[in-house]
Amino acid sequence: MDRFTTVMAELLRAPIDPTLRFALYYIAPTILLAFLIWLARGRPQPFLAWLLPRAVYTHRSNLVDIKLFLSNHILGVVGVFGAVVFTPLVAFHVLGTIAGLAGGDFALPPITAARALLLTFIVVVVNDFSKYWTHRIHHEWPSLWPFHAVHHSADVLTPVTVARVHPVEVLIRNIMSSVIVGIVQGITLYALIGQIDLVAIGGANVFYVVFNALGSNLRHSHIWLSYGRIVEHVLISPAQHQIHHSAAKKHFNKNYGSIFALWDWMFGTLYVPDSYEDLRFGVADRDGKMIEQPHPTLRAALFHPFVESWQALRARFAPARQTPEEPAHHHPAE
Repeated sequence: MDRFTTVMAELLRAPIDPTLRFALYYIAPTILLAFLIWLARGRPQPFLAWLLPRAVYTHRSNLVDIKLFLSNHILGVVGVFGAVVFTPLVAFHVLGTIAGLAGGDFALPPITAARALLLTFIVVVVNDFSKYWTHRIHHEWPSLWPFHAVHHSADVLTPVTVARVHPVEVLIRNIMSSVIVGIVQGITLYALIGQIDLVAIGGANVFYVVFNALGSNLRHSHIWLSYGRIVEHVLISPAQHQIHHSAAKKHFNKNYGSIFALWDWMFGTLYVPDSYEDLRFGVADRDGKMIEQPHPTLRAALFHPFVESWQALRARFAPARQTPEEPAHHHPAE
């Protein structure tokens, strides 16, 4: 009963949880930004109808988004995802190793506001780098793609689509982040600051608070917002992330970055639009031909990826004389 009460309390707290991108703290400035975009585009229709189109928010795909959010939120509350978060353990092991190799008496560096802010920024950058590669391998490894396809199978994009993620992908992302961020934190602890003391607002990293407040919810939406060619080589705009969700072949495996476009620019996966592009969301075959919705229900979204992942693994390790079957729906690595 206590566990049930905890789960219900966390669900009710979701609208005011600053760690969730679609909390009210971030929805409010997003609506203001959308209003300004609406004005700039000449008020094409009544604002509420433009902001919340019935065809998008009543779509069956959006219902699956909401169900996946609730499922993942419950798994998070009961500790399933937290069980594979071991960033502090890695950080302090690295710190101890470096201190041991350096020899002599190790004195913890003093904590200052500037150093805490620098550490906070470093964690954001490194975590974004980790997310880039976690995201990319989910596209490029056939055994992982079925889990990430759950996110890409969204037929419409709303702020809740950010939570349309299979639990296996969350677990893998947490493990990779724990290792990569933990190593960098350990090095940073030795060089800059004596303890992990991130600058936060309401328990959320201050840089993520700013990022979320400045329109991150438009990334999963029907509202096109481009930052322009120069800025889009540094930061991923809402338009660039919408392009990542596009089913068009020319958009396959582009714009993996979460916040920074630098990683896509560095590793050859950046796509910067010249102007507005009319996009269709969902999954397609290698030729860009749309595939029927593979995850029409929560059950399909949760369980079908395991079957498809197993099939991909069997094909991978099948005898060379056999021709492996192509996944039923795949965003292929070019």
